[in-house]
Amino acid sequence: MLVHPVVIPGSGTRSWTVLGDDDVPVVPVDRFLAYLTDIGRSPNTVKAYAHDMKDLWQFLGFRGLDWREARLEDIAEFVAWLQLPAAGRAGEVAVLPSSVPEVSVVTVNRKLSVTWNQSGGT
Repeated sequence: MLVHPVVIPGSGTRSWTVLGDDDVPVVPVDRFLAYLTDIGRSPNTVKAYAHDMKDLWQFLGFRGLDWREARLEDIAEFVAWLQLPAAGRAGEVAVLPSSVPEVSVVTVNRKLSVTWNQSGGT
C-alpha cells in the first residue's frame, strides 16, 4: 500500500489518496480523504490521515478482516500491531515483549480517532 499525492481536477487542490497493492485507490479511504479535502482540511492533515488509514487497511488485510465488520477486540489488536516495528507488523520477525513501541501513545490515539471513527468500527 502507498500514500500518494493527487491534484483535484478543475480546482488544482492538492490532496492525498491511498493506493492498494494493485495501485488502485482504496475506495472507502479515498472517499474519506476527498471529504476532508472538500471541507477544507489542510493538505498536511489529509496526508497524516491518509497514513493512518493506510495503516488500518494494512492491518485489516494482514488479519483478513472486513472494515465494515470490525469488533472491539480488533481495536485492541490494531493498537498492539501499531506498536510493532515494520518487520513485526508484516509477520517477518518475532518481537520481544521488551521492545520499544514503534509509535507514541499520542500517535496511537490519533490513529484510533481517525481510523475507527471513520471506518465504522466499534
